[in-house]
Amino acid sequence: MLCAVVVLVGCRGTASPTDDLAASERIVFASDRDGNQEIYSMERDGGGIVRLTSEIASDTLPRWSPDGSRIAFTSKRDGDPEIYVMAADGSGVVAVTSNEVYDALADWSPDGSRLVVDEDGPSGELEVFVIDIAGAGQPRQLTELGPSGHSAWSPDGSRIAFHSLRDGNREVYVMSADGSMQTRLTTDPADDLLPAWSPDGSKIAFVSARDGNWEIYVMNADGSQQRRLTMSPAEESAPAWSADGREIAFTSNRDFDMEVYVMTADGSAVRNLTNNDAWDFFPDWSPRATAP
Repeated sequence: MLCAVVVLVGCRGTASPTDDLAASERIVFASDRDGNQEIYSMERDGGGIVRLTSEIASDTLPRWSPDGSRIAFTSKRDGDPEIYVMAADGSGVVAVTSNEVYDALADWSPDGSRLVVDEDGPSGELEVFVIDIAGAGQPRQLTELGPSGHSAWSPDGSRIAFHSLRDGNREVYVMSADGSMQTRLTTDPADDLLPAWSPDGSKIAFVSARDGNWEIYVMNADGSQQRRLTMSPAEESAPAWSADGREIAFTSNRDFDMEVYVMTADGSAVRNLTNNDAWDFFPDWSPRATAP
């Protein structure tokens, strides 16, 4: 089931935040509550839900821009998965990719000028590419040693975390932003995947099946001190840090269908933000105060 959460378009600190911050921050997520996958946003406490897209085709896998003004997402609205960008209120949708290969799971460079994406490479395998948000130049391939993807740009822009199958199972790697210095961070017989940087760049949250089912883990940015945050017989996935680094949003089916939850960064105080019979998944936290 995790594969459906990771790529639905094709399976290829503990203190409470201030009241002002809690009132202004938003979480964007995907949901099929209205019959097909669309992008929504909500307040940090799960209230104030706003639907941002309305398409017959699937819109999913949203990511906030670093300044909180735009959202990148993946859509099949033109027939195959492509990357789009829209304003934070859902207006002004623009296609960033338009080709005959698979494009999905975009993440922004810290300056907002580029996106790192999963794209079919020349070998037919998913690889990590960087594209200019303005459409200038050709996508630049960063990986080529086997199926790789779900990249996340470090807050300082110097590194990109990703997972790869190059060593026989999915593991988390990090590389320089130009694709050099590719280094493996996890080594486990089970899959480790879906890395997410903390806002200060000191930690990486990720998903692993090493303890028998999918759970959220965290480690230092160099791969040290790996520890488990969630302990549930259900499937936990898609971690996303709050802007202050105090909380992590994630997806779980602990209540029998996929919902968005939040926990403190140490794994405590888990609370459910969405609660319905549909799938709500792949949350991403706004980087600053953002209007709905």
